[in-house]
Amino acid sequence: QVQLVESGGGLVQPGGSLRLSCAASGSIFSLYAMGWYRQAPGKQREMVAVIASGGTTNYADSVKGRFTISRDYAKNTVDLQMNSLKPEDTAVYYCNADLRVRITTTTTTMNLWGQGTQVTVSS
Repeated sequence: QVQLVESGGGLVQPGGSLRLSCAASGSIFSLYAMGWYRQAPGKQREMVAVIASGGTTNYADSVKGRFTISRDYAKNTVDLQMNSLKPEDTAVYYCNADLRVRITTTTTTMNLWGQGTQVTVSS
């Protein structure tokens, strides 16, 4: 019942902007690190940006200065603002979260992936 749902992907021209959003829902006890990863055709999935529970952020070198990750602790959401997009940013973007969930009378930790959202940067 715990899931991550992404939104905000699409087609954008080079130099444009997109904002991705990811919402965690279900029997969540605690949310720890949340992040965005991407996978381009024929390539391995790679980290784009991660934000820890305390707010510390980490970015891939390829997106530093262009992308900004943020989270809303009350809403259990994480966003990725992507500016100055390049064709090489084209990929399926996945939301990821480390969290503790409730299971009947106890809790357990898990790592969860969203279903992915396509971002295409092309003229």
